[in-house]
Amino acid sequence: MAHSSKQGELFPEVAAPAGTTFVSARCLIRTQEGHRVVIVAGVVIAQYALGDRMAEAHAMVSLVDQGWADQKEVACAFGCSERSVRRYQRRFEEGGLPALDRINGYPKGHPRLSPSRTSLVTHLKGRGISNCQIATRVGVTEKAIRNLLRRTGWTAPASAQTILPIEGVCANPTPSASSVAPTEKPAPLASDSNLSAFPSADLPLISSMDLDPSDRRLDRLMACLGFLDDADPLFRPGTAIPGAGVLLAMPALVGSGVLECAREVYGSIGPAFFGLRTTVVSLVLMALLRIKRPEGLKEHSPDTLGRILGLDRAPEVKTLRRKLKRLAGLGRSTRFGRALAERRVAARGALMGFLYLDGHVRVFHGKATLPKAHVAQMRLPMPATTDYWVNDAIGDPLFVVTAEANAGLVKMLPTILNEAQSLLGKRRLTVVFDRGGWSPKLFATLVATGFDLMTYRKGRSRRVQPSRFLEHKGVINGRKIQYTLADQGVYLLGGRLRLRQVTRRSENGHQTPIITSRRDLPALEVAYRMFERWRQENFFKYLRQEYALDALVEYATEPDDATREVPNPKWHALDGQLRQARAALKLLQAEYGMTAWLTTEGHRPTLQGFKSAHSTLGNQILEAVQRCRTLETRRTAVPHRLPVGQVVSGPVVKLATERMHLASLMKLVAYQVESDLFRLVIPHYKRAEDEGRTLIQSILASAADIDVTEKELRIRVAPLSSSHRTRVLATLCGQLTATATRFPGSHLILRYDVIEDGQR
Repeated sequence: MAHSSKQGELFPEVAAPAGTTFVSARCLIRTQEGHRVVIVAGVVIAQYALGDRMAEAHAMVSLVDQGWADQKEVACAFGCSERSVRRYQRRFEEGGLPALDRINGYPKGHPRLSPSRTSLVTHLKGRGISNCQIATRVGVTEKAIRNLLRRTGWTAPASAQTILPIEGVCANPTPSASSVAPTEKPAPLASDSNLSAFPSADLPLISSMDLDPSDRRLDRLMACLGFLDDADPLFRPGTAIPGAGVLLAMPALVGSGVLECAREVYGSIGPAFFGLRTTVVSLVLMALLRIKRPEGLKEHSPDTLGRILGLDRAPEVKTLRRKLKRLAGLGRSTRFGRALAERRVAARGALMGFLYLDGHVRVFHGKATLPKAHVAQMRLPMPATTDYWVNDAIGDPLFVVTAEANAGLVKMLPTILNEAQSLLGKRRLTVVFDRGGWSPKLFATLVATGFDLMTYRKGRSRRVQPSRFLEHKGVINGRKIQYTLADQGVYLLGGRLRLRQVTRRSENGHQTPIITSRRDLPALEVAYRMFERWRQENFFKYLRQEYALDALVEYATEPDDATREVPNPKWHALDGQLRQARAALKLLQAEYGMTAWLTTEGHRPTLQGFKSAHSTLGNQILEAVQRCRTLETRRTAVPHRLPVGQVVSGPVVKLATERMHLASLMKLVAYQVESDLFRLVIPHYKRAEDEGRTLIQSILASAADIDVTEKELRIRVAPLSSSHRTRVLATLCGQLTATATRFPGSHLILRYDVIEDGQR
């Protein structure tokens, strides 16, 4: 049967009202009956008659300065050029509204504003006030303030050291990292003057205004207007949410103190929807979910990750990179790492008697010319950056230090130990390291300053007689230990330094000498503590595989010290030529000697006759000797080391370390959280030593149901692959529930359980 009327379209096109022009996704302009209205997010911000040039120019400037649209979008919507928009901005900065109502020159008889915006901004900046605070006072974006300062050529005065508060904002002067003494704890920051004027006691922040957890547009608007520095977590109930098992890590994450340390050191990165707390929690949970770098977020649903964080969407790649860049711009990662280490020492100080030190090299594959370091896996010197990690007695990381110009362990040991001493107080520390730190002069210095040491002996040493070895057995930390050891005293530095040597003999007869200053420990414990250094090697291997420790967060460079001395390439080239010349001379001398040995007295009765018969070979030897002397003279005239500025063509740079240090600290916290969960399951899982961390990974990656009540956030985790692993999970849930931990930023108490069979 035929239809008499035409069927309507399934998705009819909805046209905008007549006279409507979209400036950007958030703002539009409507023109009707000779009047124009500018609307932003449904709010009218300007209305004027079409002939009012000054009002129209002011609307254009307001859209750009407030960050609602860029210059290109405004110019396209209002039918002018980008150059005109920039000209209006400059006129408004210099003369205010009267300056917008002119074609060329400033109108006569109209006094300029006193002070103008430019002079006001430069005056506030000269007082040490940050760009964010100035933007809040003037009523524009931080970008507009930066552009104005760049156009005016403003530079910071050398004497400006104190940050003064402006009206309505409480700002504390923030000392630089270099001005903080190693032994004093940095004072908490009530507000971060370099980032935001929020939060402050005078201007309380607005809590969440959204009622629907899946739609946070009001909170985003409040953050954009500057009234929100971090979105409150609002959770949605749901079933089988992928990766929600990672919420079992929240009690350990909160207990690590990372959020309190971040707030003390950085203050705030608001106004923002994704504030400091959300950024830190996101980074740690990303690491636990094995999202190894920000680019990995592209492979995960923002909505799913957002439900785990209590948001409508998780931060995406560019947002997270922008947050990291903003934090790195403050240069406080060293203070942040120190604050984390202080928390760890306060909680686990009993494990800090033995500290394990080792360096980790991350290779740089960019185009910049950087200092080289020896890469053990490739057995090559390559451009890289070297981090020195300090781990406690059971292998958990305590803090990390980035070496300047890939300095060796011998050079870095005093700096690292001074930092460790400031953290641990007056207790006597035993530092354990490998042969890279071998230096008897350094040992003498460490012993004199109150440190104990333990390392492998480097170089050739006299073998210990088999009769001196004895069998040693015992139980240390619940483990049965058995070694064949010889214990004796040794003298270094010509007898000026007396240390102890404990030598282990393997079944194949190989001897491993251990040098230590600890004479109070049994030989069995000395060997055990030294061989426990492999925990740190396993730690590096685990972090490379599971947390992408070798990955570089950024490839940016920053200026380096051009006066730093490096080996002179010309000296090394001459040294190589001299080695070749000496090798050639040895071959000629060997040939001459062999010829003399084979020549019988009857064949050449006199030495003169022998020399005459082999004059060609003798002349070659004389020439080789002369060449060696010439090269020695030339090498002596060339300096062995030079300032790096005279060696490198172009600027002297080093890899920017601030953002990488922050990323390493987040991975350090994630590993500590995982270790804390691992230790909770050890008494309940027989194969914990072999499979404990694999079990924790499975638990954190599991799907879970989320249920929300007025006071609780209930996490019900899916069962694991086997019944005995599920029983361990149930026990872990009970232990974590007993901590009564609140989810950061909310009043909800976390409660954990396991989904039983048949409940779904």
